[in-house]
Amino acid sequence: MLSKTIQEALNNQIRIEAESSQIYLAMACWAEVKGLEGVSNFMYAQSDEEREHMLKLVKFVNERGGHAKISQLKAPNVTFKSFKEMFEKLFEHEVYVSQSINELVHISLQEKDYATHNFLQWYVAEQIEEEAVARTILDKINMIGDDKGGLYLFDRDIENLTVTTAATNTPE
Repeated sequence: MLSKTIQEALNNQIRIEAESSQIYLAMACWAEVKGLEGVSNFMYAQSDEEREHMLKLVKFVNERGGHAKISQLKAPNVTFKSFKEMFEKLFEHEVYVSQSINELVHISLQEKDYATHNFLQWYVAEQIEEEAVARTILDKINMIGDDKGGLYLFDRDIENLTVTTAATNTPE
């Protein structure tokens, strides 16, 4: 059984993950109308992934005897000055999500809910990867500067971007 505190915290995270999916979807739409097909495809895939993160939480709450709540979402920003600004906002959001996950882990330890603590470790590792990907993208954007050819190559290559982190790189 989930405590009321844990259930409320997990339901808050469900909302955050749903909003993350919406943020990525809005970014995908913006990039698509700007002709950035690679960026838009990357963002559509990220939106789907965030929805999966939300559903994983929903199932966990319900399986543990709680009741997952689907709440109203804040509308995401739908316009950006540049694709660089869009990715900066993305990075800021991922840092926010990491902070939220860390707070959830803290609450699970305070509540001595070790099953939830164990479940959340996947999210901790996932956020390490999400921040690393966003940071890598920003590094590449900064290298490109105002070079249109660089933007073209970036847009083409982003769909195949892979970042290996210490959290995902397990010893054999």
